[in-house]
Amino acid sequence: MYLDVFDRNPYGTNCWLLAPEDSDDAVVVDPGFEPDRVHAMLASAARRPAAVVLTHAHADHAGSAGVFADELPVWIHTEDALAFEDHERWGPGYPMALEPVMDLRTFDDGDTLSLAGLRLVAMHTPGHTPGSSIFRIDGEGAVLSGDLVFAGTIGRSDFSNSDPEAMQRSLSRFLGLPDELLVLPGHGPRTTVERERAANPFLQDLR
Repeated sequence: MYLDVFDRNPYGTNCWLLAPEDSDDAVVVDPGFEPDRVHAMLASAARRPAAVVLTHAHADHAGSAGVFADELPVWIHTEDALAFEDHERWGPGYPMALEPVMDLRTFDDGDTLSLAGLRLVAMHTPGHTPGSSIFRIDGEGAVLSGDLVFAGTIGRSDFSNSDPEAMQRSLSRFLGLPDELLVLPGHGPRTTVERERAANPFLQDLR
């Protein structure tokens, strides 16, 4: 699998670029604020974007999704789609509206997104936001963990629309994943489920 990441942005948000080795099409996960740079990375790798997938609707992950995607489909969990329709009512905790999306599509827990030759299996993991989700990349031994779990820590659950109790349930669900899965987080370095199960201090009481 072609795998690259763009994180040179003010929030250090990881934008993951995914594609099968034999495909020119790529899935862009969380394009964030700098669409031109992400497009340039894809062009240098001789890949073209086929779809955008959002782990959640915070602006550092989704702020320029509409500009990046243009007419491409943008996928987000049903619970976070409101952020594109009424950002103030959605209530992220900071006043940064999202760029409009021309082709916004929604998924729910357990849905499989077949995009650019990849199969992303959605797991709804609310807590950080109502629609926060992670994705297992079928057949590739990896999971996109968004802002649920990072290397050595976890995402915040103190925004106005966060839910700390739901976050704990979602973290328990993460711990149900196989140890060998590579974890591609929304911020910071890659890790594994095994490493976080063993050493992440925020997961110890949930084991």
